[in-house]
Parts: sequence; structure tokens; C-alpha cells
Amino acid sequence: MKSVLLASVAVFSMAFTSVQAADLKFAPGQDAKFNWKSYDEFKTAHGDLKGQALSVFGPWRGDDEILFKTVLAYFNAATGANAQYSSSENYEQQIVIDTQAGSAPNIAILPQPGLLQDLASKGFLAPLKSGTSDWVKTNYGAGDSWVKLGTYKGKDGKDAFFAFPYKADLKSLVWYVPENFEEAGYKVPKTMEDLFKLSDQIVKDGGTPWCIGLGSGGATGWPATDWVEDLMLRMNTGETYDKWVSNEMKFNDPKVVSVIEEFGKFAKNDKYVSGGVAAVASTDFRDSPKGLFGIPPKCYLHHQASFIPTFFPEGTKLGTDADFFYMPTYASKPELGTPVLGAGTLVAITKDSPAAQAFVEFLKTPIAHEVWMAQSGFLTPYKGVNIETYANDALKKQGEILSTATTFRFDGSDLMPGKIGAGAFWTGMVDFVGGKSGEQVGTEIQKAWDGLK
Repeated sequence: MKSVLLASVAVFSMAFTSVQAADLKFAPGQDAKFNWKSYDEFKTAHGDLKGQALSVFGPWRGDDEILFKTVLAYFNAATGANAQYSSSENYEQQIVIDTQAGSAPNIAILPQPGLLQDLASKGFLAPLKSGTSDWVKTNYGAGDSWVKLGTYKGKDGKDAFFAFPYKADLKSLVWYVPENFEEAGYKVPKTMEDLFKLSDQIVKDGGTPWCIGLGSGGATGWPATDWVEDLMLRMNTGETYDKWVSNEMKFNDPKVVSVIEEFGKFAKNDKYVSGGVAAVASTDFRDSPKGLFGIPPKCYLHHQASFIPTFFPEGTKLGTDADFFYMPTYASKPELGTPVLGAGTLVAITKDSPAAQAFVEFLKTPIAHEVWMAQSGFLTPYKGVNIETYANDALKKQGEILSTATTFRFDGSDLMPGKIGAGAFWTGMVDFVGGKSGEQVGTEIQKAWDGLK
């Protein structure tokens, strides 16, 4: 009877293990490109959380939710915890309601550092354990930048590291069609000076260098803010960028005006822009890159974030039919290094527990990144991952840009007060391409900012 019972237990155990394995996208130990050692070490250190519940709330819905759940499955399998993910269409408002009502999730994942700063100041976030900021500083490309992004003042007024960066977006990219470059004999520029020379050469050859579209319905103007932010990082230090974003440096400061006017060298030059300057504000940003693919092409270059291939013609193969290069820096300013503009999500503890602490430790494992990297739409500045796990060469190249950056800064308009970053800044850029000077626009935006006080 005892042997029968033991056999039954063994069969049950095998069945349970196979069910767990079936829940995992990639079987542990079977593909050498994944860092399974990190998973095994995490499992040894935190495999005693059986039955503990962990609620994770975040912005991901649709395909991204499915992909994140494949990552969460490894945390559950390693720890024995029961982590569940949920989201809301209005997740920003929902997390505020939940924290104020005392019904916060254990983990909140948000793409808004400003919102996290507000939650921290009200005592709704738990500081991450000692040493976490040092870990990020050491293991992430431009680590200081990421630490700064997740450091806020708590309810006691003291700075602490509250938010762990996980999943990044990259904006500092210029898109082109390799075949067009090859036929015309153009080379990818390595410096901003070379980018201007290339633009001039395209004009000389009878072509148009750029497609630029600022149209986006009620959000018209936002693509220009990315241009200005990228140029700000290439003409000034990260610290200057921070002063501008916080309004310690005014919008009509000569440094800011100079950057806006630099954008004008691209967007306010009829010879540089497809359709001429008059088309810049009226062209929808989703339609703008289509000019790259015309025969002959309406343009050769397009500045936009890593998401833009969604709006390329159906069937476009990245690396073959379309490719990108890093938005170059000025050879005259080598001291600024290789800055990157982007965005991303930050992970914070809103209701502390052993499982919540373990989840943050899980995010330090390459596996927590590689599982999503190997599927779709995930970038990380974590230098400890195997870049060969990226799902394709385009993601791999973008990941390398992130992990080797010397400076990372979050989208500035997203950090500004909503009436500025998602209001006066947008409309100001439309006014700028419409004919106003950088100084006029900077002064008007600053006036709107002053009106908030």
C-alpha cells in the first residue's frame, strides 16, 4: 500500500512539474542563450514563498499584457508565490484611487516618474532595499541616469530610491531605406555635422532629405518635442536638460531658444522637408514615414522612436526594407558622450511584503528580461543580459544603443506639468514651424508655465 501511495505521489509530482513547465514559455535549461544560472540562483534564494499572494498592477494591456504574464510565470515557478497581474484603461487614475483608499496592489508599474514622485511624497511607496540603487548604477547603461529617474523625496522629505527601471523605449533614432542609400551612394552619418552634410547633399542631388509630420489630432505638435529633447541632449549636458525640464532654466533661456532654432534648421527649410514647411504641421505623424518608401522616395530620413515601424507599409522587413541609425552627436561636443532620449516603465512597491521584495530581486536577473526580449517589443539597458536573446536584429541594435549610452533622459514633455508638456509645448512647436521665432515661442511657453503658479 505504501509503495502505491509513493507511486501516486510521484505521479502527482511529475504531473505538477510538467504543468509548471508547460506554463513557461521557454523550458529552463534547454536553450543555452538564456541565463538559466540566474534563474536557478534566484530560485534557491527565494523559493520559499509558496502560496504567498502578490498583486501586480501596470499599464500593459493586449499583447504586452500577455508577454508580461509569460515573465511573471517564471517568478511564480521559482518562488511558489501566486503573483497576479491586472491593469486598467485609466491606470494612472486607478492607482491614485487605490493608494488613497488603502487598497493598493503590492507592486505598481508606471511609465510616469512624476506620478511616482507624487505617490512617494505622500507616503504611498516603500523605498527599495539598500543597495538596489547601487546595483542599477553598476549594471545599467547610463546607470546614474536610471537611478536619478527612480529617486524621489518621501513623505519625510528625504531622497530615497523608490522605482526600479524595467522595459525601456528608445527615441533617439533616424530611419531610412538602405536600398535608397545604396543607389544614391549615401553613407550613414556618424556625427551631427555629417547629418547636415548628408541633408545638403541630398538637396544638391535633387532629392528631399526629411519627412517630418507633427499631426496627431488633439496632440498635434508632440513629435517636435522629441526633436527638441533629442537636440537638447546633444547640445547641452544632462544636468542642463534636467534644469530645463523642471523649469529651473526658463523656456526662453538662450540655451533653450538655441535648441529650438536648431530644430528649425531641419523643419523650417523648404528644401529639407517633403511637402515644404507648410506640410510639417498638417502631415500626420503616422503618415509621415511613408515617404521613405516611394519610388522615387519623397524623402530619405525620418526621426522617430522605436515604435514607428508599426506605420510602415505592410510586409516591411526591418534591416532589409528599412533600417535606422542612432541620432548622432556633434563632433564639436565630445564631452557630452552618447546620450539617449527615451521613456520606459518603473516598478515600485505600493504594499510591502516578502513577495514584493522578492519580485524586485527577480528583476535583477537576466531571465526576467531575456524571456520578454526573446519574444517582442522589449528593450532593456541591463548590461548583464545576453543581447543574442533579442527577437530580431533591430531590437538587438536598439538594445545595444541603450546599454552603451552614457546618458539617458526620460521624455521631457512627459516630465513637465501636463498643461505645458502636453499643451503649451505642443502648440508652441506648431507655432514655431508656422513662422514664429524660437524666442517668441519660448517666451510664450514660459508665460504659460508662470501662469501655473
